[in-house]
Amino acid sequence: MIDLIKKKKFLIIILLIFFLIFSGLWNIISGGYDKQNKVILFLKDIIPSKISRKIRDTVFIIPDLKERNKFLSNVVEKYDQGLNGELFNKKIILTEKNKKKYSLSEFFLPFQRFDGRLGWAGEKNSRKAHHLSIVGENVIVISGNGETIYFKKNNILKNKLNQKKIKNNIKNILRKNKFELIGIRDLFLDDREIYISLIFRNSKGFSINVYKANVNFEKLNFELFFETNEYWDVYNVFSGGRFSKYKDNKILFSVGFSKIKGAAQDKNSFLGKIISIDKMTRETNIISMGHRNPQGLIYIKEEDIIINTEHGPKGGDEININFQKTNQTPNYGWDISSYGAAYHGTDPYKKSHEAHGFIEPLRYYVPAIGISQLIYIPNEISSDGEKYLYVSSLRATSIYKIKINEKFNKIIDEDRMYFSQRRIRDIQYDIENNVILIIFELIPSLGVLKLN
Repeated sequence: MIDLIKKKKFLIIILLIFFLIFSGLWNIISGGYDKQNKVILFLKDIIPSKISRKIRDTVFIIPDLKERNKFLSNVVEKYDQGLNGELFNKKIILTEKNKKKYSLSEFFLPFQRFDGRLGWAGEKNSRKAHHLSIVGENVIVISGNGETIYFKKNNILKNKLNQKKIKNNIKNILRKNKFELIGIRDLFLDDREIYISLIFRNSKGFSINVYKANVNFEKLNFELFFETNEYWDVYNVFSGGRFSKYKDNKILFSVGFSKIKGAAQDKNSFLGKIISIDKMTRETNIISMGHRNPQGLIYIKEEDIIINTEHGPKGGDEININFQKTNQTPNYGWDISSYGAAYHGTDPYKKSHEAHGFIEPLRYYVPAIGISQLIYIPNEISSDGEKYLYVSSLRATSIYKIKINEKFNKIIDEDRMYFSQRRIRDIQYDIENNVILIIFELIPSLGVLKLN
């Protein structure tokens, strides 16, 4: 009798172990797994990719196909509905730590989807990165290919966005200058003018320029506003390209280091910098340096601080604060200091920033989350009277809700909203409806996250 009980216990343990391994392997090969889950990261480290792929193509072939078909059916449905911008998903998002509930609605966008098979650094995917801006009672969205649409903002409260196309002259600009479009990197509104950053290739190599147009829902006529005159030979994703409002009739613009060693520490180069551009004179100033790839950028007028996010190498994504307290140009350390490591396996970077004369990030992420745009919700607006940063991510497919102290030098609390298979490229806050508008790029779609 005792032996029988022992055998049953042993069998239960074996079945439990099998179930855990089976679940872990499914999460690894399914494509929808949480890339920040510690168990999944551990399993990916110990299970060779050849084995996981073999299991995917044999043991898990049927459930894997079901997952793919579910995703592809959304893609097909998106194309069938054209410019309707139909509501196709409603769900409750529960935060990871504090278990707060948020309601999410998701609408189709008529643009090309990010293709995971090409990899996050694929050149074709550069033209599948889309951005949005709230323009009064409307929302304008631009595709990575330069297509522009708009819809009435209050349509997010309905079942359809009823999108309309806006003509623009981006193709004419490319043809006239003999540019090949690599991708649009941001869409930004300031004083009824729309700014875009545009990466192109010509006979000199790759570069990034800024164009602007007066707001017009019939046609956007862009003209050159600023050219970096910086060129690099090989395509890469370290381009920056974000905008923000700034003071003294200026805007902020971020430029990545474009994989040119030492450029971020060179004051004679715009690469690896955040710069200001005067809207009238177009005079430029370097506001900060030592940046790798700044993908999020905001200026908080009431505090006179700049906050930016940037991609690290293999790990080391950063949130940086520029308090603008001195006349010196703040230096954030790239490509000398980083909490990440090189992709090829070496670790050439100094871990401490401060010890080498650089500014420490407010927050860094290892492993990397693919950090992207952020927004600031002041205490006058937030439901609990606290200050919050909402930080989006591509790789982690999440929004991080960060409670910050009065001095902006300490994180009080951090929570996370996870959106399965939803890389987040851009976010904007709409104060009128108290929602965050989100660009999900895998279908792609517009997410509407209702704040409490």
